[in-house]
Amino acid sequence: MSRRKKKRQSHIDESWLLPYSDLLTLLVALFVVLFAMSDINVQKYEELSSVFRSEFSSSGTGLLEQNNAPVEPLPADEVQEDKNEEKDKEAESDSQGELVRLEQLQTMIQDYIYENSLTDQLGTELTDEGLLITIVNDIFFDSGSAEVKTEGNEVARDVSNLLYTEPPHQIVISGHADDVPIGTSEYSSNWELSVTRALNFMSLVLENEELDPTLFSAKGFGEHKPIVANTSEENRAKNRRVEVLILPNYEINIPQ
Repeated sequence: MSRRKKKRQSHIDESWLLPYSDLLTLLVALFVVLFAMSDINVQKYEELSSVFRSEFSSSGTGLLEQNNAPVEPLPADEVQEDKNEEKDKEAESDSQGELVRLEQLQTMIQDYIYENSLTDQLGTELTDEGLLITIVNDIFFDSGSAEVKTEGNEVARDVSNLLYTEPPHQIVISGHADDVPIGTSEYSSNWELSVTRALNFMSLVLENEELDPTLFSAKGFGEHKPIVANTSEENRAKNRRVEVLILPNYEINIPQ
């Protein structure tokens, strides 16, 4: 008798169901937590915010409030003081630059004086008022006269070239006389003589078309501003002079 073969029953491994069920459980728990968190408890939120503000505050002002607080403007006197300091620095810089320019111009004029052997007739001096060029009258005028001599014309033209600067400067030309009284049909006093000498010299200088006439002025001091005492003919000759003052564009201070 033939034996029937028993069918072998297959067994399915279901061990994977356990971790799968655990994973589903965790996902459900996560969604529940998220749902619970989405429902904000206003009261608890305010309490939590209060705690944070208290912890991160300094002198009663929170950090966020400190960062967002408007910057208080400086007092008006401090602002004005800062502006004054800035102006002082700019003025000092302008003053130093102007002093350097006048020193360079003085060097150019001194070179001209030495090259033309005019040390007895012309001189320069840098003062707080500006660059002063002194010209004794012997090279320009005869005694008691305001008419420029021939040799003086050439010097005046050379000086006019030296007076051209960039930027330009205001220039004051002054005439001076000695203390010898004058009373001629042409000049009734040393005032008139000194003014006329300054005007005649300025007219020669302004023949240079590169110079701006609006920057020039003329003065006459008569015998009232001598550089030495009028005690000798030599001293009187020094007092009979024309001075050209180149005014600085900025206030300068000459080191003592």
